[in-house]
Amino acid sequence: MKLSLLAFGAHPDDIELGAGGTIAKHIAAGFKAGLVDLTLGEMGTRGTVEGRRNEAKEAGRILGAECRYNLELADGFLRADKESLKKVVQVIRFHQPDIVICNAITDRHPDHGRGSNLVSEACFLAGLAKWETDFKGQEQKAWRPQAVYHYIQFQEIKPDLIVDISGFEEIKLKSVLAHSSQFYDPNSDEAETVISSKGFLESVDYRAKNYGRQIGVEYGEAFTVERMIGTSFLTQLI
Repeated sequence: MKLSLLAFGAHPDDIELGAGGTIAKHIAAGFKAGLVDLTLGEMGTRGTVEGRRNEAKEAGRILGAECRYNLELADGFLRADKESLKKVVQVIRFHQPDIVICNAITDRHPDHGRGSNLVSEACFLAGLAKWETDFKGQEQKAWRPQAVYHYIQFQEIKPDLIVDISGFEEIKLKSVLAHSSQFYDPNSDEAETVISSKGFLESVDYRAKNYGRQIGVEYGEAFTVERMIGTSFLTQLI
């Protein structure tokens, strides 16, 4: 199944937090999108592996994704080694996305930056015809996405572009809250974490409003890019 967008996250809730509104907006406009979690988040303080699988499935349904995979790489120990690269390349070649979205280039959690690098390298390697791969028993052809965008996560990074997600912030937050084990729940008896506070959820909303304010809209999501952004007319960037 060819997809327009393929989004990657080091952990099952990364995509929703960083790019949930952007993905939901593109899907609503008729573009097909898929989600790929690199790890099960098994090292996380809260939740269980099985519970997080179910949460991720529900979040994907809320966003309207065509599919969601988990590559089951080692949480906390992501590396751009050959086997990990191969798993990412196989998914890229199978879905032939025009655009790949992935983790922040650097962040508080080391897996975010390492996951970003892993996916970025895989996007390049996927275009090398001499690296032969197969997926589900089918030989694959080389495919390189046209662009790679990195969402911004915990740390502040100067964005290269901001996407207007006005009208889709509610869907974004609903997809985030589908990961119920990870975020604020006054009735939970699990240990508190940086992201499980009420203040963290409020910051997600505030950040979207702040990015939106910078481009004159209600809500926005910010990204960095790997190559210069081009356009035929300046009016297309309004």
